[in-house]
Amino acid sequence: MKAAVYSRPAKPLVIPVRRRRDFEALPKAAPVEIVAVDKATECHVTPPEVAARMVGYLDCIGDYQTLEPSAGTGNLSRALLAAGHSRYELTQVERHHRLASGLYQFGAVINRCFLEYAAEARGKVQFLNVVMNPPFSEVRKHVAAALSLMGRNGHDESPCLVALVPVTFRHPSAEELETLPSDTFATAKVHTKIIRIR
Repeated sequence: MKAAVYSRPAKPLVIPVRRRRDFEALPKAAPVEIVAVDKATECHVTPPEVAARMVGYLDCIGDYQTLEPSAGTGNLSRALLAAGHSRYELTQVERHHRLASGLYQFGAVINRCFLEYAAEARGKVQFLNVVMNPPFSEVRKHVAAALSLMGRNGHDESPCLVALVPVTFRHPSAEELETLPSDTFATAKVHTKIIRIR
C-alpha cells in the first residue's frame, strides 16, 4: 500500500453543525418531598385513598368550621381541600414541630398537644366537622376531646365526626362505616376501622 494513504489532509477536516432550537423545553422536575416521621410521634400516616373516603363520609363540605386533630403529614387536610372544603375554615392541630411546619399550606395550624388545646378551647369554639386519625394508644381521650369541641356554630346541619380508629374502639353513638385491611399502614400492622358519630 502507498504511504500517501496514511497521510493527513493538508487542511483540517471541518464538519459544519447547525444548532437546533426547535426542541421543546423540558419541564423542571419538582423535588419529591420526603417526610420522615419520628417513631416517637406515633404518627400512622393515613393513605390518600383512605383519607378521601373519610372526607366523603362527612355530611357537609365547604365553608364549615372543620377540625383535624393530630394532623400529621396533612393527608386528611389535602383530601378536605380536594373535596372543595375551604382552607379558611380548617383548623389543624399537630404537636410535632416539624410536621406542623408543613401544614400551613392547607389552613390554620395550632402547634401543640391536641388534648391540651381541647381542654382550653372547650366552650370557646365549635366545629361542625371533625375528621381524624388519632394516636391509637389514647384514642378514647382524643375522640372524647374532639366531641367536646363540636357544635352547630350557627349552621342548620348537625355536627359530624369521622375517625379512623382501632377495631376494638367502641362508642355508643358510633356508626361503623368500613373495616380496613391490616396492611393499611406501611409502618404498622394494625386492625382499624372508620367510624362516624353524628
